[in-house]
Amino acid sequence: FYLANRTKRPPLDRVNAMLSFLYTIAISSYTSALESVGLDSCLGFYHALRSGRSSLSCDLVEEVRCVVERLVLTMINLKMIKPEDFETQVSGAVYLSKEGKKKVLTAWQERKRTSIVHPYLGEKIQQGLLPYVQSSLLAKYIRGELDEYPNYLLK
Repeated sequence: FYLANRTKRPPLDRVNAMLSFLYTIAISSYTSALESVGLDSCLGFYHALRSGRSSLSCDLVEEVRCVVERLVLTMINLKMIKPEDFETQVSGAVYLSKEGKKKVLTAWQERKRTSIVHPYLGEKIQQGLLPYVQSSLLAKYIRGELDEYPNYLLK
């Protein structure tokens, strides 16, 4: 496993394939969470408005980018994922195989069940609830119920 630089569309190596897969899942989770609190996931602050992109979801995923990257490194270091778990296309694109996706999804689900203490709320929550908590806090800020948005910082 190696990572020379970040390649997205398409991912050109195994690490980028895992990152792209997990970022897609994380963005989808945040999109659902934002829409559940009544926010439009396409209108972001930092990511430009682009057709088909959930820019606000991308903005919030920036807060948990380290969680995704840590999971990828953990899976590689613990040899939970192997080169055989990837498929290389004729174009040079590299994607997770069906078995590889199953391994990554299993690890992601396990990670979501881990408990964290939310730095703003001071309460113990499962990591999988973070998209809903952060979306709710952002909605409260936008609606004027909070003076500032308490972004999530992993310590």
